[in-house]
Amino acid sequence: MTTSERAGVTSQQTSRGSADQLADTSSGAFRYVAGILRLSLGWVFLWAFLDKTFALGFSTGRNPDTGVVTRFGEDAWIHGASPTLGFLKFGTEGPLASFYQGLAGAVWADWLFMIGLLGIGLALMLGVAMRIATVSAVALLIMMWSAALPKTTNPLIDDHIIYALTLVMLTLAGAGSMLGLGKVWKRLDVVQRHHFLQ
Repeated sequence: MTTSERAGVTSQQTSRGSADQLADTSSGAFRYVAGILRLSLGWVFLWAFLDKTFALGFSTGRNPDTGVVTRFGEDAWIHGASPTLGFLKFGTEGPLASFYQGLAGAVWADWLFMIGLLGIGLALMLGVAMRIATVSAVALLIMMWSAALPKTTNPLIDDHIIYALTLVMLTLAGAGSMLGLGKVWKRLDVVQRHHFLQ
């Protein structure tokens, strides 16, 4: 083997070693990236809850025709507006559209949706109850994915599926302990007795 061939093999081994180190869930780089990713996804859910609750002018409280923002206005859940009505009534299409349209504006659906957004968002932000948060989030994301089939840009995969898979990966990697309270949470007696609370 020539010197240049040995250098190439050494370079491949080094780059493979670097990739293996990054994929190692105990490495510092992976832990920080996983923690930041978990916090980011938690903020997605928590922000949706806050925007729908108070009509902060992003997805809720903005007139789509004029662009006028009425923060804390009549579109806010706290003022009696339905957080599910708009999407379920007008944003659904495909084979399950009539099912979802039948749920539009139902008080129980509004409460379940909002409690889900808040619970998932807080659990992910804090890094606690990751299993319950992930199962709940995956169920919510799959329902949102199936509410508008077929997809316009890709027949199967969209951001809902990517978020769901990412949450499963983060839970399997123990991301609640990375920049979160997961380690403290897992030491609680009730969590040690009931592993599904991890």
